[in-house]
Amino acid sequence: MHLKGSDINILFGKNLRRIRTQKDVSQLTLASMADLAHNFINDIENGRKWVSPDTLAKLANALKIEPYQFFIPVSAPLNLDTEIMTTYLDDVEDSFIKMVRELRVRYLPDENT
Repeated sequence: MHLKGSDINILFGKNLRRIRTQKDVSQLTLASMADLAHNFINDIENGRKWVSPDTLAKLANALKIEPYQFFIPVSAPLNLDTEIMTTYLDDVEDSFIKMVRELRVRYLPDENT
C-alpha cells in the first residue's frame, strides 16, 4: 500500500477523534488539557492541519496514550504485535463497557425508584 502525506493526515485525524470519543473527552476539554485551541483540534481531526512533535506529545499525554497509537489504521489490528494488540483490545473493551452503560441508562429503569 502506498500512502501519501494527506492519507497520514486523515489517518491521524480519524484516530485522534476515535480515541478522544472513546475516552469520552470533548474537543474543548482536550484542547484545554493539551493547552491548544479547540478549533485547532477540530482542524486536526478533519485533516486540515498537521501537528508538530510537541503537539503530538501534548495530545498523547492529554489522552494518556502512546503517540504511535494515532498512526495505527483501524483495519490493521491483526498485523500488530502483542503489546499493540493488547492496547487495541483494551480500547475495544472500554468502548463496549461504555456502550453497555449508556444502554442501561437509556433503556433500563432505575432500580432505586
